[in-house]
Amino acid sequence: MAARRPYVLLSAAMSVDGYLDDASPDRLLLSNPADFDRVDELRAGCDAILVGGNTLRRDNPRLLVNSATRRADRVAAGKPEYPLKVTLSASGSLTADLNFWHTGGAKLAYTTNAAAARLGAELDGLAEVVGLGANVELGAVLDDLGARGVGRLMVEGGGSVHTQFLAQGLADELQLAVAPLLVGQCDAPRFAGPADYPGGPTRRMRLVEARTVGDVVLLRYAPKETSP
Repeated sequence: MAARRPYVLLSAAMSVDGYLDDASPDRLLLSNPADFDRVDELRAGCDAILVGGNTLRRDNPRLLVNSATRRADRVAAGKPEYPLKVTLSASGSLTADLNFWHTGGAKLAYTTNAAAARLGAELDGLAEVVGLGANVELGAVLDDLGARGVGRLMVEGGGSVHTQFLAQGLADELQLAVAPLLVGQCDAPRFAGPADYPGGPTRRMRLVEARTVGDVVLLRYAPKETSP
C-alpha cells in the first residue's frame, strides 16, 4: 500500500497587486512582526518546509522556527527540533554556501537523475540529494515525502512552485497575507503565473477564513473545494 501524501499548505505574503517582492536586490518586507510570528507558528506545526531552488538563489533564506519555545515544544512532542527543509531544483544549480544548508536540522534536495551526482558532490553531505528521474515531478516529491513520514508540508514559494502546486491540484490549503503595498514592477516576482488552473477562471475556491493580522489581511482558502 502506497504511503499517504502529506497535507500541503501553501503560504505566501504578497502585495495588493500580487507581487511577492520588488525588483531590487534587497528583500521587500511585506509582512509585519505579528504576521512573521504567525508564519513561525505555522512552520513549527509542520513536518517539512519546501521552497524552490530559484527562491534559494534569490533570497538566500534560512527557513527556521525562530521561537525557542516552539522548538522545545516540538522536541517534547517527540519531533525533531526543526522541520525537515526541502528544496527542488531540476538544474541542480545550487551552491553549498547558501544559508539553507547551514541552519536548522535535516535537509533534502530533489533534482533530476542527471543532476543528482553533481549536486551531491557540491553539497558534500550537507543534504540528502534525491534524483527523481528525467524531471522533478511534484507528485513524485509528495509520494517520497509521504513515505518518509511527512504528514504536513508547508510550501513557501516561490511563485513558480506555488503555480505548479495550484495548477496540478495538489494544494490542500492556501494562506495568503495581503500587505497594503503596491509594487507595480513588471520584472518583480509574482505569487502565481499563467497556468491551466483546475476549473478555469470562473471557478471560485472556498474561503475558509479572513482576518487582519496587524496591517495585513490573512486569507485562507481550500483550493480543492469550490465555493457553494
